[in-house]
Amino acid sequence: MSEEKSLNFLEEIIEKDLAEGKYQSITTRFPPEPNGYLHIGHAKSICLNFGLTQKFGGKTNLRFDDTNPVTEETEYVDSIKEDIQWLGFNWANELYASDYFDTLYEFAVTLINKNLAYVDDSTSEEIAQQKGTPTTPGIRNKFSERTVEENLKLFIEMREGKYADGEKVLRAKIDMSSPNMHMRDPIIYRIKHAAHHRTGNKWCIYPMYDFAHGQSDSIENITHSICTLEFIPHRELYNWLIQQLEIFPSKQYEFARLNMTYTVMSKRKLLQLVNEKHVIAWDDPRMPTISGMRRRGYGATALRDFCDKIGVAKRENLIDIGLLEFCVREELNKTALRRMVVFNPLKITITNFGKEVEWVSIEDNPEDENTTHRKVPFSKEIYIEQEDFLENPPKKFFRLFPGGKVRLKGAYIIECNEVVKDINGNIIELKCSYIPESKSGNDTSGIHVKGTLHWVSVAHAVHAEVKLYDRLFHVENVAEAEGDFKEHINPNSLQVLDKVYAEPALLDTNSNNRYQFLRKGYFCLDKDSSSEKLVFNRTVTLKDTWAKEVKK
Repeated sequence: MSEEKSLNFLEEIIEKDLAEGKYQSITTRFPPEPNGYLHIGHAKSICLNFGLTQKFGGKTNLRFDDTNPVTEETEYVDSIKEDIQWLGFNWANELYASDYFDTLYEFAVTLINKNLAYVDDSTSEEIAQQKGTPTTPGIRNKFSERTVEENLKLFIEMREGKYADGEKVLRAKIDMSSPNMHMRDPIIYRIKHAAHHRTGNKWCIYPMYDFAHGQSDSIENITHSICTLEFIPHRELYNWLIQQLEIFPSKQYEFARLNMTYTVMSKRKLLQLVNEKHVIAWDDPRMPTISGMRRRGYGATALRDFCDKIGVAKRENLIDIGLLEFCVREELNKTALRRMVVFNPLKITITNFGKEVEWVSIEDNPEDENTTHRKVPFSKEIYIEQEDFLENPPKKFFRLFPGGKVRLKGAYIIECNEVVKDINGNIIELKCSYIPESKSGNDTSGIHVKGTLHWVSVAHAVHAEVKLYDRLFHVENVAEAEGDFKEHINPNSLQVLDKVYAEPALLDTNSNNRYQFLRKGYFCLDKDSSSEKLVFNRTVTLKDTWAKEVKK
């Protein structure tokens, strides 16, 4: 009997809250800003928030933090919803911070009436200077002395559009000497004359994140508001605003965000990669975005398994991308259909094969006890990989060489009888003979060989393009690397092979299928494929080849 997995610190908190009757059920939320595509770090947060309510009962809301109309787009909203559903989760309510703009405005008026907020005419530079430093207190300016009536009048005029962007802001009046810089009269509303993707031009003032976050949680009765560690300094303001407004006391808890080797997790940096054409789009298979990983062939089960394995911690750490690739391989090994594809062909003529074609049966996945089988055409002329033949082989070379024998996967044992070269001495063809009694599954030849090669019938070969992806960056910890992060982009992160030869079973494919190209890795059909041209993306290699490169 396996040991039950111990609770993480968030699960311990929730279990205690429920046991003490603090809540009848829990409510969490996943609150992305729709200013970019989700990445693997967001997948961890999604799995955590939805996983907690699945385990303890309750619900998870999807709430878009759409308080900045300049950077947000409906395209991002749609992509975020698609990613969450693809990961296997469904939200209880689809909500938007913009749903609460009227309520948030009234909350701001409440603070003004309590003399806990004031309109400030200072520039952003002046406000930053007046805030002081972590070791010296800030100084309030003359605008903090405005009366409640004056502040109400000015705030209404801000809403009516009487002032330009940056001309005035609304600040909470808290404590300019607080050791927490976020408590030194933070800005809670700013002017932005920009159309919002949902509210249009109804508003020209928008709440800051710190003002919208806790209040939106409270409106939705969120019991456990789970954020990453960088929001620890924000918690004091979160609690102060809820207390002063006397609204539902949501509680904020923090966990370590996901940092992973050989990539970046900043949406700002990812946007740079897209805009500056270092990658083709947000869903480029080299990107750490969920859409990029989906296009590359990663499975939702593998991503959820990865998030479960890394766990929930209170301290930042750097996760090896190799663990993610391990989870992907584990899933694909069980589910991927096996196919034969030759990347760098060498032609073989089987001189004693008298048939036009013979169809051999090969299993689709030997790891599946209920595997199906497919028919593969075997003919007089086949392709093997050039690397599978050496004219002067070293010891323990178990592939093909002059006078040597190998088995062709699912077919027969062949022997190399002659090497054909062009006028420059390049090998262009091998002439071999096959042993009729050696057919796979019915071998009576008594001959034993150590090597088995994949192959493709020349007459039946399907042409395809293959894209081989590697790490996007060539340094392990991009965040701590010197210089501009883009200087560390791996120039060999994409290799395109535009003339590969595949068995005809790949013509019957779709975007949901996952394949193991024998001895080459795991692959999936790319969305740019067409009936005229098949394009496959390498999802992951069969083994962790990168680790070997690092050790060299």
